[in-house]
Amino acid sequence: MDIESLKEGILKGQRRALAKGITLSESTRSEHQAEAQKLLTALLPHTGGAIRLGFTGTPGVGKSTFIEAFGTFLTEQGLKVAVLAIDPSSTLNGGSILGDKTRMEHLSRNPKAFIRPSPSGGSLGGVARRTREALLMCEAAGYDVILIETVGVGQSEVAVAEMVDMFLLLLSPGGGDDLQGIKRGIMELADLVIVNKADGDLEAAAKRAAADYTLALHLMRPKSPNWTAHVCLASALKSKGLEEIWQAVGQYREKLGDSGELAANRADQAVSWMWSEIHDQLVDRFRDHLPERLAETETAVREGKLPPTAAARELLEAFLG
Repeated sequence: MDIESLKEGILKGQRRALAKGITLSESTRSEHQAEAQKLLTALLPHTGGAIRLGFTGTPGVGKSTFIEAFGTFLTEQGLKVAVLAIDPSSTLNGGSILGDKTRMEHLSRNPKAFIRPSPSGGSLGGVARRTREALLMCEAAGYDVILIETVGVGQSEVAVAEMVDMFLLLLSPGGGDDLQGIKRGIMELADLVIVNKADGDLEAAAKRAAADYTLALHLMRPKSPNWTAHVCLASALKSKGLEEIWQAVGQYREKLGDSGELAANRADQAVSWMWSEIHDQLVDRFRDHLPERLAETETAVREGKLPPTAAARELLEAFLG
């Protein structure tokens, strides 16, 4: 593959080149990974100009509907928007199950928007292993806002919070999302809480929920000295509250940007990414090393003939030795 041509195509904002670059980074073949790293290194000086937003929420909260409405609102402001939607992976063929692109039909036809659904590949937290690389490629292609949607289960919230500038939590009224049903850890991660579906019969319930969440946030220590998380009401169906949310994003970026915290967070995230890659690549090489010995040891552990800790020690000694 001609990496230089691919790089030039991405920098010119060519969607086909961007899609090819992301596909290259997602490949598990070693030669493709080497090419992907060359491409990413060449693109790195052209990244960093976008605002990176992560979205999570309980299943059924309407994440895809909200992101489509919010993305459409942003494109109407003249901005280019990229959506990286992380789908659960099928255990049969490894492909995406939910198919977010089909659920964002209007936005997917918008010339100012780019939607890339990626299977999680079974990685921790349901976050695609190469999402960070896709994010940087989208920035190099000139996209102003990057929206990352998570599966919304397990540790995906933590994983996405470590790759975005601002983390937004979507909640719905009347859906069992009372304070007892929301993990405190997720609330502590949120930079902005959005109560969605605040329309029609649910509008009153949404206002009550917003009051409850506002009180809960007041009882928590802010994760940033320069920003206090608060609650916004929104209706993706009616496109209500989107401007207020975008204003909050602007205020957040301004306050953390002026204090230097935004740049420091991105630097910390880059180092965290490096260690995550070290871990993943070590595990990959470990599995490829002495596969027969690994299978034998797994069988011994499964049959109760060898303690897991002793098995791990033996395999590590064989790998390192």
